[in-house]
Amino acid sequence: MGNIILFTIYGIILFAPAFIANPGAVITGGHFVMDMGKTYRGKRILGDGKSWSGFIGGSLIGVLSGIIIYYAVHILNIPYPDYGKNLLDAVLVLIPMSFGSLLGDITGSFVKRRIGMKRGAKGSILDQWPFVLVSFFMVFIFARPFFISVYGDLLPVIVILVITPPIHRGVNILAYKFKMKDVPW
Repeated sequence: MGNIILFTIYGIILFAPAFIANPGAVITGGHFVMDMGKTYRGKRILGDGKSWSGFIGGSLIGVLSGIIIYYAVHILNIPYPDYGKNLLDAVLVLIPMSFGSLLGDITGSFVKRRIGMKRGAKGSILDQWPFVLVSFFMVFIFARPFFISVYGDLLPVIVILVITPPIHRGVNILAYKFKMKDVPW
């Protein structure tokens, strides 16, 4: 039982780059709006909140945070699976994890625009789970051995899905208080 709990906590820690990429996009975003103001069926495709600088910057911040975790795991000699045997293996996991996180965020925005929700509107599940699900999907597709070794029994995935809404809410409240977001959700 103790190993299951430790392994689940470890799976959460290894997923941190996906969580970190999203606020990284807020920090680096605002330049080069992705949809260039274009509409689809009379509604913005994504909105002004999705920019190329945020997508690339946030993803790279996620990758960088994963590299830090990779080195911390190796320095501390933690006996659980990690991102890989070397830095290249790690980066090949971290790229789909971090970019997948922001692709999921973009997907949530796209769906919100289709159903008539404006930028900044509270979307609950559309704000909270798409980034997690697409990140997992991208890792499953592009780094399957890592995915199976860490998330194969699905308990860490379930726990991550459960803890994402309160983490997402807390980070957004902080970003709002620091005037990095217009709304606290």
